[in-house]
Amino acid sequence: MTVPMGGSTSTVMNSYPTASMIGHMGTATLRDTYGRVADDLRISITDRCNFRCIYCMPAEGLKWLKRDDLLRFEEIARLARLFVERYGVRTIRITGGEPLVRIKVEELVGMINEVDPTLDITMTTNGVLLREKAQLLKDAGLKRINISLDTLHMDRFHEIARSDAFGRVMDGIRASREAGLWPIKLNMVVMKGKNDDEVVDFARLARDEGYEVRFIEFMPLDGDNIWTNEQVVPSRRIQEQIEDLFPLQPVADPRPGPATRFKFADGAPGGVGFISSVSQAFCTTCNRIRLTAEGGLRTCLFSLQETPLRDLMRSGVSDDHLGRVIETAVWRKEEGHLINQPGFIKPAKNMSQIGG
Repeated sequence: MTVPMGGSTSTVMNSYPTASMIGHMGTATLRDTYGRVADDLRISITDRCNFRCIYCMPAEGLKWLKRDDLLRFEEIARLARLFVERYGVRTIRITGGEPLVRIKVEELVGMINEVDPTLDITMTTNGVLLREKAQLLKDAGLKRINISLDTLHMDRFHEIARSDAFGRVMDGIRASREAGLWPIKLNMVVMKGKNDDEVVDFARLARDEGYEVRFIEFMPLDGDNIWTNEQVVPSRRIQEQIEDLFPLQPVADPRPGPATRFKFADGAPGGVGFISSVSQAFCTTCNRIRLTAEGGLRTCLFSLQETPLRDLMRSGVSDDHLGRVIETAVWRKEEGHLINQPGFIKPAKNMSQIGG
């Protein structure tokens, strides 16, 4: 069963051309009606988090999913194998909530790595548990890591994350480097009047330490519903501030991605990237699909519906059946989100419930 955008439930699987019709190097490709190929899978493994970031979650938290509602590791591994072996997915990112609060997450990384050790397996985390987990994750097969860090000031960190764990996050970054999880990408959500005065400091940090800093525009997915367009700092403005001190050169990426990437023109290590979901949406080249912690397939971060896969698996359907459901959902992928356009509707779920 799948639910198209703005439509009714449908069980018809063959009324549209499906992804499996298009083969590539022995696998099919997940193609939508706009010609985009989905080969980047983001898997949320929990909706829980040990932070309460103001751009994501209410201060009091949320009503968490029950343990039985979460996809089991075996179910995640089954879906990962299907996406990789049948549809040629090459990048799998593990997200949350905060993925490191899921017990023995390194075992899941190992299970996904067994599908194909050449997979680009990455994780997005707030970093607070990395001192304990970085080496275990590396040994299990994690290739790279993205760490959320929205400020370099301890007092401001408490205001944004509503946590006193600044020191532990910075130590987690060091632990990741020691473990060989490289390159390290730092994700900074830029909010006007909150932390936008630090963008040059983050660029300097990238140069000094060799990190890649991603400047992310504030998106309307917060739990407190505080988002307004006036709080968005356009990526172009951030880039101009950085280039006043550090001239940049564009980096050509072989695969589509959300970030427009740059290196430093003077050859300094590290780099910066801009994820301009609000001011310059990258929907026309989007290659992402997402699994929520309870097994919902989402074709856009801002989708208003999702295709449930968990209950299908638990009912005993075959991989062929699952594949047809997945193909149909991706075929119907939205042209793009409607932020700043008439008709935009904020999803009922916030970022931690969808998966970053």
